[in-house]
Amino acid sequence: MESRKLFRSKIQLLFTLIYNGYLRDIRLVKAFLDVPLKKFIPNELHSHFKIYNDAPILFYLNKKNPETLRTISAPHMISIMLQQLLLEEDDDLLILGAKSGYIAALANRLAPKGKIVILEANQEIAKITQDNLERNGLQDKVKVIVDNPLNGLPDLTPWQKILVTGAIKQERIIPLLLQLDSSDGVLFAPIGENFIQNYTQIMRIGNEFYGKKHLQVRFTPLMTKIELDELKLVTEITEISPENEHQFSAEDVLINYSSDILDEVRLEPFSKSQTHEINPENVFLIALEFIDQTIDSLRENENLSDWTTSIDNIKIILDTLQRIKTNRADATEYFINNINRIKAYNSIRKELEKGKLSETTPLKREIDVIGKQMRDVKILQKNIKEEIKKIKKK
Repeated sequence: MESRKLFRSKIQLLFTLIYNGYLRDIRLVKAFLDVPLKKFIPNELHSHFKIYNDAPILFYLNKKNPETLRTISAPHMISIMLQQLLLEEDDDLLILGAKSGYIAALANRLAPKGKIVILEANQEIAKITQDNLERNGLQDKVKVIVDNPLNGLPDLTPWQKILVTGAIKQERIIPLLLQLDSSDGVLFAPIGENFIQNYTQIMRIGNEFYGKKHLQVRFTPLMTKIELDELKLVTEITEISPENEHQFSAEDVLINYSSDILDEVRLEPFSKSQTHEINPENVFLIALEFIDQTIDSLRENENLSDWTTSIDNIKIILDTLQRIKTNRADATEYFINNINRIKAYNSIRKELEKGKLSETTPLKREIDVIGKQMRDVKILQKNIKEEIKKIKKK
């Protein structure tokens, strides 16, 4: 559970990304809401960064080997990556470079029925990633394999989507392109040899490849070296075949960058439907669904600290919804009045715990307060569920 301060920063970041045009997929908004970034960053690094700033955040640094420094990409860049992959719910996704598992966790919310595999060359980063995924209950959803990412995973082809998270040379993507599904498979990668790369989207249609350069970026090179003497991680380890890197030449695949086919299939933002595009109505819907989930988690939890944090976070969401122009202002105001009343019970419970209320039977009084609070929470959740149904019926 994220603290009030951290959650407020997350909400502010999400609406900034929406306002600036980076975040356009409502499913990704929900994914950002559901997946706590803090759980993918080592505890010792929490105090060094503002977690929900729109900037890369450090998650790995070997002081004996500083060049292995690795960051999770900035949220606006993650938004671009995942949206330009055009993930469908049953897509299989290959991610080259672990990024602590955070991007894979978000991708799982967009493609919950597909398989997601991470290829990571660094044994220690792979272990960190595996631990993060287990901590978030994703060990059965995302698989981590220690191997050279440049090899891809030809045995598991075709891949509907491939995401490259580090700088890669043009000729190195050829084996990866040939592992794409021939029916609109998409690769997204920062391609370039020097300090600046072009974040490039490539679609495979049959044996034709169409490319589009979206923006210039600056990524560290994709890590490909594997320290064989350190391979102790309990994940699948595939045999490295260096010759695979050179069995294809750049001439084997021609990428057509001049065609406008990518625009014709509306890769920006989606090729198959417009149903995921953000609008005030579906923002309102996913906010209510998040509140509903939060209340579910509270129903079996009597911890006052957790109650206080969750109620504060619900209040943050409702206050934000009040600033969005929809035809549901009355419902929002009603929910805010409800949550304010529920929040007031928290104050009484705190005073009772401190023994500051002069009650002859403080335990009975506390039970009474908790009972009334639970009743109001139940009423709030019932009304939220009804509002969700109304929105979905439209």
